[in-house]
Amino acid sequence: MTLALALFQPDIAPNAGTLARTAACLGLSLHIIEPAGFPVGDAGFRRAGMDYLDRTAIRRHASFAAFEDWRCAEGRRLVLATTRGALPYAGFAFSPSDVLLLGRESAGVPEEVHAAAEARIIIPLVAGARSLNVAVAGAMILGEALRQTGGFPR
Repeated sequence: MTLALALFQPDIAPNAGTLARTAACLGLSLHIIEPAGFPVGDAGFRRAGMDYLDRTAIRRHASFAAFEDWRCAEGRRLVLATTRGALPYAGFAFSPSDVLLLGRESAGVPEEVHAAAEARIIIPLVAGARSLNVAVAGAMILGEALRQTGGFPR
């Protein structure tokens, strides 16, 4: 089992496309928890994902409950990247079966999703900075998780 990336109701097609391309290049599956703020075939999504979208294992889940059914059946831990996290991502011990969940660009995730996460991690930022672009944050955290688990493609 390898790491997986999940996007909770993504708002911005180019960010989701960039993360789909990242997943393809790193050999990871991408899970999109609906509803997305754009049609998944949107031109911005396809433009950012380029020809890598055809090489990405994208699974769409109709709701968070449907995603949770899949995740629990697979026995995977849910790791939420959140500005409300307490543990810096570089100090977190990742497992190869983890699912990294990124929230909506505009609103993060609701309380029920926060509560379902087994871990809540944060990227430390300088005082006054609110957050990074979701695609940048996802790439940073995935890089550390793959480094820790020896999961980079060879």
